[in-house]
Amino acid sequence: MSNNFKVTEVWIEKSDVSNTKVVTTNIDTDDMEQDDVLLQIDSLGFSANNITYAVFGDKMGYWGFFPASKEWGVVPMWGFATVIQSNHSDVKVGEKVYGYLPMASHLLIKAGKASDTHFFDVSDKRKSISAVYDNYLRCAADPGYQASREAWQLNYRPLFMTSFVLDDFVGEGLADSDKSVEQIIITSASSKTAYGAAHLLMKHKAERGLNYQVIGLTSSKNKPFTQDLGCYDKVVSYDDLQSVASDKPSWVLDFAGNKSLLLSLQQQFSDQLGKLILIGSTDVDAQQDKPQGHLNSEFFFAPTQVKKRTGEWGHNGFAERYAKAWQSFAIHMNDRVKVAEYSGVAAIESLYHTGLENKLNNLEINVLTF
Repeated sequence: MSNNFKVTEVWIEKSDVSNTKVVTTNIDTDDMEQDDVLLQIDSLGFSANNITYAVFGDKMGYWGFFPASKEWGVVPMWGFATVIQSNHSDVKVGEKVYGYLPMASHLLIKAGKASDTHFFDVSDKRKSISAVYDNYLRCAADPGYQASREAWQLNYRPLFMTSFVLDDFVGEGLADSDKSVEQIIITSASSKTAYGAAHLLMKHKAERGLNYQVIGLTSSKNKPFTQDLGCYDKVVSYDDLQSVASDKPSWVLDFAGNKSLLLSLQQQFSDQLGKLILIGSTDVDAQQDKPQGHLNSEFFFAPTQVKKRTGEWGHNGFAERYAKAWQSFAIHMNDRVKVAEYSGVAAIESLYHTGLENKLNNLEINVLTF
């Protein structure tokens, strides 16, 4: 067996995320140190969420996970990988894991804090913004793993985690201080994280004793698809914003990152706008537009809510609540989307650029293999 492995990575220019290049290096396993583990990346999920990682790479620290160079970065993705070389006594060759991976064919990590269910990358070079992202789940011990549903886990599990804790955050905020809210308005309503959150907000509003409408904003092109999802009380196209009642107490959950749109909403709702919460950035073109005006907004960072609830509920309590929410959503979505596979670095680069252009097919979940 060869001791040399060719590693292929897709690098993104930090100052211009539309500029990509393919970089190849070699890993000699004879040079691996104590506790080093070499992962061969089997498959990766790709969605608008990965575009957010690139756009906010510097601001939110996403370039720190898989360092490339000062000017270039590697976009993080969620995926499955197999251990092909291990210098850690508790990590065995052949193990399949699920976790945060680079847009690449292989990843060399330094394993640590291993348990029966997971281990972490504890490498000094990995500049992580949260331990949530450094954890590799052992599929053999993961109750959420189903071999026949890998494509779904790749694409929905990480996104739905954000949906889950966002729903919890909003529900908590409304119950504590703003029960009068009558509208929750969600931008980029056709994106997976957005409609996952919408599904839960719809599902939980009665049991929380709240009475709001969940309104999705999307493009005219995506309106039929978004309506057919059945995750919203009402779907409105961006060119019909005036049809949304501006005299009702409202919150806005923003997944688009379009400042012009948010300024318009802020002006439209005026003192009826309770909170404007920024979550993602699916509208990449809008990032080049810097309109004048101040947004009275706050960032939502999912790992903070995960850490809070894990501390309050315990790991098992959190996992049980998440599993219940996921089961509800998975049943709801089961026949509404199909799997699309992209193989080879050229196809992967092309799909990334499709994502940058905000032209991903919402009827597909994307599986990438190098």
